[in-house]
Amino acid sequence: MPDLAVFQQSPLFAHLSPGQLSRLATLAQPRRYRKDQVVFNEGDPGTALYVIVKGRVKIARSSLDGKERTLVLLGPGDFFGELGVIDGGPRSADAVAVEDADALVLPREEFRAFLLEQPQVAMELLVVLSRRIRRTSQIVHDAAFFDVRGRLARVLLELAKAEGKPDAGGALVCPHLTQGELAGMVGVTRESINKWLRTLERHGTVAQRRGRLVLLEPERLRDEIA
Repeated sequence: MPDLAVFQQSPLFAHLSPGQLSRLATLAQPRRYRKDQVVFNEGDPGTALYVIVKGRVKIARSSLDGKERTLVLLGPGDFFGELGVIDGGPRSADAVAVEDADALVLPREEFRAFLLEQPQVAMELLVVLSRRIRRTSQIVHDAAFFDVRGRLARVLLELAKAEGKPDAGGALVCPHLTQGELAGMVGVTRESINKWLRTLERHGTVAQRRGRLVLLEPERLRDEIA
């Protein structure tokens, strides 16, 4: 049986009692994914909900000509695959491990039965879905009205807020990302990201330290999206 702490670190299940968590754990099937391994593809049947134990998974969509847009990067405690669980429809995006990852898989029918037993989990699921819909709306807005610099500023600020840590100098440190991963989140090429990061570095807005981006002047980035 999975360690109950795995579920407790997820906002979806954190409020459940030990007995309720134990019931949930009996439904879970552990899976391991190697870096770049596909968890599911857009159009696949929506047969399960996934809770990340360790590692990171990107949710992305691709165009017919092979261009990819990363919708969100998820880490330990996060979950994905909820739309297929709710409506039984096909997957609306790809899910790919961006590093070695462990996950707990909750089969659709069993998890739906659990939701009927625990309506507070269903309510929390709706809250998370609402946040993700707002995030998707923001992506559409930014693509229509912001240039690359503005979109990059938005992504860096969101990463720092969600996963960043204070630096010794008071700056915000973003989680480790490759330029390719960052490009996918902004919706541009790696070359374009490289160009704009160098511009921001020259202006003293960001710096790169030990493979991580440090936001030296977050307020200047906020000005880009004001």
